Amino acid sequence: MPNTKTAKKQLRTSERNRMRNLGYKTQMKNALKQAREAIAAGGDAEAAKLSVNHAVRTLHKTATKGIIKRQNASRRISRLMHAYNTVFTSKPAAETPVE
Repeated sequence: MPNTKTAKKQLRTSERNRMRNLGYKTQMKNALKQAREAIAAGGDAEAAKLSVNHAVRTLHKTATKGIIKRQNASRRISRLMHAYNTVFTSKPAAETPVE
């Protein structure tokens, strides 16, 4: 328990910020989960792209507000985009050498 008046105020402030950040973290986690599920489903590339874009926006927002660190957001975005590109970007088959 806080002993001084300023410590009591800091406790109230910390609790208020924690509750606010909890909502943003929940939104971020839900957006990431939906994006991963859309990628794993594979079928509709457009729906997956929309889901990934929403997740990227949410990650940028949480990083801007200081809820997660900027590098943490960048790493998560990078991994998400890599997963998306792996599933939906088709690479041409290697050509066989002509003899």
